[in-house]
Amino acid sequence: MENIYLDHAATTPVAKSVMEAMYPIYEEVFGNPSSVHSFGRKARHYLDEARHVLAKSIGANEKEIVLTSGGTEADNLAIIGTAMANQDKGNHIITTAQEHHATLHTAEYLEGKGFRVTYLPVYQDGKIAINDFKNALTDDTILVTMMTVNNETGIIQPIEEVGKLLDGHQAYFHTDAVQAFGLLELSVKELGVDLLSVSAHKINGPKGIGFLYVRNGVNLNRLQFGGEQERKRRAGTENVISAVGFQAAVKLAMENRENRLQQYQHFKQLFLDTLLDEGISFQLNGDQESAIASIVNISFPGTNVEALLTNFDLAGIAASSGSACTAGSIEPSHVLSAMFGSENERTKNSIRFSFGAFNTTENVSEAAQRVAAIVKRLTT
Repeated sequence: MENIYLDHAATTPVAKSVMEAMYPIYEEVFGNPSSVHSFGRKARHYLDEARHVLAKSIGANEKEIVLTSGGTEADNLAIIGTAMANQDKGNHIITTAQEHHATLHTAEYLEGKGFRVTYLPVYQDGKIAINDFKNALTDDTILVTMMTVNNETGIIQPIEEVGKLLDGHQAYFHTDAVQAFGLLELSVKELGVDLLSVSAHKINGPKGIGFLYVRNGVNLNRLQFGGEQERKRRAGTENVISAVGFQAAVKLAMENRENRLQQYQHFKQLFLDTLLDEGISFQLNGDQESAIASIVNISFPGTNVEALLTNFDLAGIAASSGSACTAGSIEPSHVLSAMFGSENERTKNSIRFSFGAFNTTENVSEAAQRVAAIVKRLTT
């Protein structure tokens, strides 16, 4: 029985071309990029080349790219760094109730430091309402942080519209673009964002590296102390090997973006059509007209997350849920709770399936048939 991976929103396999780009660096490039001798200069060359590619992918200047250990660190640096650096201008932050925990837990930390945080609601379509944002924005607001694409539902948020509303306002605008990068065309200027977070392992790159775009002129405090790397924003010897892998993954994603979008949309439709053909009762969470191609979040009435995921795993299907499962108890997904209410059954019977470059029409179809058989067994 073939194991089938439908959890690409959690992480992705490293592409062969990415590994091939990294191997020579392991063997030949070991100098510290901050060193002035030839070994250091060689490492610096590779690092600079990687940074150039990363910047170009979002229409930024390479001097605006801060390499981090991943999306979580990038979110933390963006949110805490700007809040602390600009608290003399106000103490109000706006975010949403459905953010990744890298943002939500950071916002909660800042609340403990005296900042006031507004958590915008999301509705059953999976999106915020622009009027809610307008009503929340004050002269005291110093930061708005809002994800581009939700990691559980795949619903795209109105980032560009928010960016236009913030034009001329003192508040900095940060977006967590981890799930969007590589599939949506992202231009920091068109989006109107000041800060943007990305992680390599979501686009078939290595784990442990990401970047934060910081628009030139943004007032940002560092979070860690040491050397003067990353233009004094992020101390520590740079991870040249992973930066080269990140560069290769970005090139691969940019070159194949349109083809992948079409492929993932085909996979999603095939998956749903197979469930329908098998007579499965289900509901889709969020407005599918605003959904990214690679993610679908499905509610299966009459089931529960724990039983579904256990049986999927036994059947060789890797999927996930926003619910936190422990022995005998389930904590509902905070994203679906924000959309439908914490008592709604969808918070306890919904599964996220996410597609990637290593899927095929055959294994997506096979996965859907296995899922259908399991749902039938659990509901009869």
